[in-house]
This record gives sequence, structure tokens and C-alpha cells, in this order.
Amino acid sequence: MVRVVVGSGGSKNNSDWLHTEEHELSLLVGEDWDNKFAIDSIDAILAEHVWEHLTYDEGVKAANLCFRFLKVGGYIRCAVPDGYFPDEAYQNIVKIGGPGPKDHPAASHKIVHTYHTLRTMFEEAGYNLQLLEYCDENGKFYYNDWDETKGFIYRSKRFDHRNMDGKLGFVSLIIDATKPFR
Repeated sequence: MVRVVVGSGGSKNNSDWLHTEEHELSLLVGEDWDNKFAIDSIDAILAEHVWEHLTYDEGVKAANLCFRFLKVGGYIRCAVPDGYFPDEAYQNIVKIGGPGPKDHPAASHKIVHTYHTLRTMFEEAGYNLQLLEYCDENGKFYYNDWDETKGFIYRSKRFDHRNMDGKLGFVSLIIDATKPFR
């Protein structure tokens, strides 16, 4: 089974997955993928807080690139900051360009996704979508049970230490984008 974490940031939360960083496997450089994988050879790709560092068009390009390498029925589990999460401090941290210092992890954010933009982006690339965690336009949080063994997301309702005693302190918009059977 071939399972790949893109932009792992040194995390080893998914210990039996191949962990990669942008300098070795860019979501925008097809040659990186050609050098590591065969077409239709990957079972799963995990991207926790990566796609917000791409513009919308770059996100579609990246989704298309991944699509080529995923097996039919393979998926991308993608988590990004949620543009509809109703917390002003959170939105300041995740906003385009980040909250200030150029070395802040959010300084290179190019988009703050909502479930509309993320869904549309992956559907444009041909995926079937399942929303796992997200907020709607009114800030209401939705949760659909998901299996962490199929891609652990720390910044999620169940696992983030900031979410305690029934209060959400930090959430992600999380989807599974599956390459459909044709």
C-alpha cells in the first residue's frame, strides 16, 4: 500500500506513511511525482494545512497532478483552515499573509477556504467529495465520523488539544476527495 503525506512539516503522526516536504515532492512539479511514483499507484495522500499555501488555480493544478498518481478509489484527505469558523482570533491567525511576522507559518497563506471553494476545486479536478468536518456560512460546525487510520489529522475536532470540554478552539475544514471508478 502506498500512502503519502505531502508537506508533513516534520510530523510523524502517520507513522507508516511516506512523509515528504515541498522541496522533494512539490504539488506543482510533475517531475517530482514522475521520479517517485508510477501513474495510478498511490492509495492515499494526506495534506494537513498545505492547500491554503496555494492559490485556487494552483490548488486545482495540484489536485489534477495528484489525480494522475492516485489509484481508482484512492483519495486525498485534505485539511485546511476553515474560513467560516466563527472566531476572530483564529481568522486573524489563518488569514492570507498570516498575522504578521514573515516567519509565521501562515505568512505564505494564499487563500482561506470555505467548504464551497475546497469542494469546487477538487470537483473541478474530477474527484468525488465527502465533507468530514466544516463550518457553514452561519458558523455552525458539522462533523461526520472519520477513521484516523486512513489519515490522521491533528488539527481536528477530536485530536487538537485546543478543543476541550465540548468547546471548539481550533478546527479544520477536512475533506476526503476520492478518485472515482470510471
